[in-house]
Amino acid sequence: MEKLTFYALSAPEKLDRIGAYLSERLSRDVARHRYGYVCIAMEALDQLLMACHCQSINLFVESFLKMVRKLLESDKADLQILGTNSVSTLDDNSLYRQLLVLELFHGQHWTLKNRTSQRPKGTARKNLTQNKPELKVALLCIRHKNFRSPSPLQASEKEKESPVELTERCFRELLGRAAYGNIKNAVTPVLMHLDNHSLWEGKTFAVRCFKIIMYSIQSQHSHLVIQQLLGHLDANSKNSAKVRAGIVEVLLEAAAIAASGSVGPTVLEVFNTLLRQLRLSVDYELTGSYDGSINIGTKIIKAHEERQLQEAVIRTIGSFANTLPTYQRSEVMLFIMGKIPVPGRFVSIRRPESTRMIQVMLLKSLVQVTAGFQTTNMLTALPSSFLEPLLSFSLTDDPEVRLLVLQILLSLIDRHDNRPKFSKISIISDISVLKLKVDKCSRQDNLFMKKHGQHLYRHIYLGCKEESSGQQHYQTLYTLLGLLSVELANEEVVVDLIRLALALQDLALSTDEGLPVYNRCAVHALAAAYLNLICQLTTVPAFCQHIHEVIEARQKEGAYLLPEDVFIENPKLPSSLEKVEGGVLFLQSKITEVLGGSGYNTERLATPYVPQFTDEDRLSKRKSIGETISLQVEVESRNSPEKEERTPAEEITFEILKNAIVDSVGMEEQERERRRQVVEKFQKAPFEEIAAHCGARATMLQSKLNQIFEITIRPPPSPSGTISSGYGQSQSRSVPIYEMKFPDLCVY
Repeated sequence: MEKLTFYALSAPEKLDRIGAYLSERLSRDVARHRYGYVCIAMEALDQLLMACHCQSINLFVESFLKMVRKLLESDKADLQILGTNSVSTLDDNSLYRQLLVLELFHGQHWTLKNRTSQRPKGTARKNLTQNKPELKVALLCIRHKNFRSPSPLQASEKEKESPVELTERCFRELLGRAAYGNIKNAVTPVLMHLDNHSLWEGKTFAVRCFKIIMYSIQSQHSHLVIQQLLGHLDANSKNSAKVRAGIVEVLLEAAAIAASGSVGPTVLEVFNTLLRQLRLSVDYELTGSYDGSINIGTKIIKAHEERQLQEAVIRTIGSFANTLPTYQRSEVMLFIMGKIPVPGRFVSIRRPESTRMIQVMLLKSLVQVTAGFQTTNMLTALPSSFLEPLLSFSLTDDPEVRLLVLQILLSLIDRHDNRPKFSKISIISDISVLKLKVDKCSRQDNLFMKKHGQHLYRHIYLGCKEESSGQQHYQTLYTLLGLLSVELANEEVVVDLIRLALALQDLALSTDEGLPVYNRCAVHALAAAYLNLICQLTTVPAFCQHIHEVIEARQKEGAYLLPEDVFIENPKLPSSLEKVEGGVLFLQSKITEVLGGSGYNTERLATPYVPQFTDEDRLSKRKSIGETISLQVEVESRNSPEKEERTPAEEITFEILKNAIVDSVGMEEQERERRRQVVEKFQKAPFEEIAAHCGARATMLQSKLNQIFEITIRPPPSPSGTISSGYGQSQSRSVPIYEMKFPDLCVY
């Protein structure tokens, strides 16, 4: 032993080979039950470990650990005691010492009393290198039934000395020492352990393990854990719904613990993975198999488990979104909107029920993302690229889809937490009890309403017109009207909203629309409740007096036109609505008169609101790439230096820009009016007039095409000159290419 020690100290680079040789000999002796040689090998290792303190000691310790682990895994109590005593040769700062004790606790041939009596004490090592087996042992010990919480701060001294508490402390210390490049080494064994022991389905243990991980590692490394969980979720795409739901629940908890913005640079990739899992779950639920076909031997998919997974994914999407700053959340909203199959814009190859389910799930995800969204500029919160496809869903026949669209709009428009104050449709005599927060409408808000106000009014009107709309739909529409009044209302918007409410009353009076009695009464009640609200916001006494007079008349003669008798569990409805007239109706002429005296635009008030039933999808107005290129070529040709004269550049001033903004709104209204006239002409004009008009256009088009063909399609140049036609005109004679004579420079 003295010679061996002297040799090891003289040549420390040989330590790793010495340790490997002794480890091999010990494993062989244990297998052959030659326990005397086992004791000699361990004694040699112990003395070498105590004598040598060189830099290469780490490799030697690895061999030592293998030998100790081999002894602890033995079924002989004497060998286990020998291994335990050998651990005491490690210094007090060795993390390996504690981890080996964990394995001792996990042994099947030791009682808890013997394990405790043989346990040495120790603290931590400086870094994490290759501790996957030790991590697995720690996880097995943490699964002890007495595992209490992810934080040991409130544990008593006795509990801190228990095997479970010691294990957790070692696990935390190990993760706390992990550097950036070693996070994968720490998380991979955990994932493998949860997979091998089917621990995702229980969720509790998996969630607690990752709570320990997220609280223990350095905060700047949190996104690495999340990315590894996302990759593991993709790898288990065809596993059972319970396993995927367990991984998603862990993701949900990890996102809640992670600091703001810790998702990392690949924010959209996180949401892309979650949305992909949502689509796969919908497909699995509808097809009943993981490969799209029903085969014998495939796993049975339970619809309710897939639904639970979908709800978990949606909650996780919302949890991730809450950690993002405003500008990134706007990007996520646009990203999710781009994934939704928009009706009338994309041709879906999926089955109708699949398309509908995907729409619902992705809209629910948007509801989670927009919840609590705060912005000062509505133009950035609701850009055209997001608002227009969103509003297109409000025209679908599916009531659930329409309701989700309205909820998204409410979340984005409500910037002062006024939404809960409109939670019930009712006639309020004094709205001061609501304590509404009303700010002055900013310039950005005015521009937003000029640009998108008519779109919102139209979709509110059409939402009230839907036969499938129920009490919740009317409640949401009333909330939307109320939020528009307190968040985005200037004088012009107030006038438009009053016109809209009167148009809703006319809609409820009309029998041509074929609305059921409940819907007509609900629209009447909605209009009454909103006019009662808006009249008190405008604070015009004569306007308020007229509204209150009509409401009092309805309370006496037609309570079924008020929300208190309509929006209840058992509505009190009449058999028909043929006698709704006189004092129970709000009069547009009276409202115009009283508001005109207070400075409102009487001409606009006197004009009934008529929604345009045409396609307002402005994306269809965008020019294609080919049109854009041709337009550029045309502009460049006009401005080419070959032209003798150029048009002088127009001076751009503030007044010109201001007029351009104002004129753009007027041009849009003129365009809508022109379209309405064209549609009306084709609906009401005689067939002969329409045929003559179309025939004239076809003739004009053909003549233009002939002119274009004459200009663009010409015969190739003839080297023999021209020939004369029968009418004395010169005509180019087409000569085949093989008969042409080219200059020498053109011939190779």
